[in-house]
Amino acid sequence: MTTFPDGFLWGAATASYQIEGAVREDGRVPSIWDVFSHTPGATDDGHTGDVACDHYHRYAEDVEIMAWLGLRAYRFSVAWPRLADLGFYDRLVDALLARGIAPVATLYHWDLPQDLQDEGGWTNRDTAYRFADYAGRVYDRLGDRVATWTTLNEPWVSAFVGYGSGRHAPGVSDPAAAFTAAHNLMLAHGLGVQALRAAGASSVSITLNLTPVLGDPGPARLVDGLANRLFLDPILRGQYPPDVLDHLSRFTEVNLDDLPVIAQPVDVLGVNYYTVNRVVADPAAEGTPEYPGSRGIAWEPPRGRPTEMGWEVAPSGLEDLLVRLAEEYPGVPLMVTENGAAVPDGVADPDRISYLESHFRAAHAALEKGADLRGYFVWSLLDNFEWARGYHMRFGLVRVDYDTLERTPRDSARWYRNVIARNGLPD
Repeated sequence: MTTFPDGFLWGAATASYQIEGAVREDGRVPSIWDVFSHTPGATDDGHTGDVACDHYHRYAEDVEIMAWLGLRAYRFSVAWPRLADLGFYDRLVDALLARGIAPVATLYHWDLPQDLQDEGGWTNRDTAYRFADYAGRVYDRLGDRVATWTTLNEPWVSAFVGYGSGRHAPGVSDPAAAFTAAHNLMLAHGLGVQALRAAGASSVSITLNLTPVLGDPGPARLVDGLANRLFLDPILRGQYPPDVLDHLSRFTEVNLDDLPVIAQPVDVLGVNYYTVNRVVADPAAEGTPEYPGSRGIAWEPPRGRPTEMGWEVAPSGLEDLLVRLAEEYPGVPLMVTENGAAVPDGVADPDRISYLESHFRAAHAALEKGADLRGYFVWSLLDNFEWARGYHMRFGLVRVDYDTLERTPRDSARWYRNVIARNGLPD
């Protein structure tokens, strides 16, 4: 057996807007994703999260599936638009604890209340302070039962896909806004950590989507700066990398006095990993607005057969990333908080099993090289609303029939159940 350490935290992850539905119930107010998904042309086939997987009403059934899987933890997000009535999360957390599943709560997984967006959203510095207030209020409600708290999920996506390319909510395409949003999101994280600590939280984290960048040295350095070091260095070192700060200064100015707040100590770093970036210098390339200032850089197509999302399957990238984090940012425990694959629909999903097995082995190899990896959350427990791609991309260990909402565990769910039971993989 390839065995993981005792106490290794095997889990699965979801996000509020992607699975809950019930968007108009119990005082919930509109989010930027409610507005964006109802904008013609914003999502594939006009799909919205109005119903999603109806997890809001079917959470008890879903918790039973988690218990059958043997999950040791469940990573979910709290919907900020539900702040007026957090009763659903009371019920969810109690159900998880009753089945011996540790709740891991993320406070922001992209569903900003629309009224805050109307005031500028993440380009408005005040939103960071509003987030800290929200964090404290949620902790006051759930902190007696939830031990692990994550401030933000993937601030790079919120900033550069939401405000750079506009491919995600709120649909803004402005490089200055993207960099401003990135800074304010990090400030929100720091203020949120302070609020959580003041309220009594003992384990606080942030989750970043990180990716190795391979290819020509100049382009790779720039893209690595914008994808990875732009967030890692302020949060874990209290400084912007000089080359990144010089680059973003072409578009906007950020308040460097915020850095001590941004760099609040965290107890774990969440790592969302899916693929690698391969870049080359190409004077004719337009670049991409999700990496502002990337003119002259071209992205190579994926090698091998990609996932349904078009992403290269690159398990070695996960090993390299975890080892890099351990070496360059020592002393911070790591958790893979998302990893998974969208594959063709069906209950039989051998490609997903192959994908997960190769990435689990890569994570174990990183452990053997000294990475302090504490757990692994598969994305996703359920098929769900995959943002701008709607319901076409299926990541779930559990299949959801979107007509009947029936749940059916896939072969990968049964396979993962065995991994958890053995705490490892057969050699």
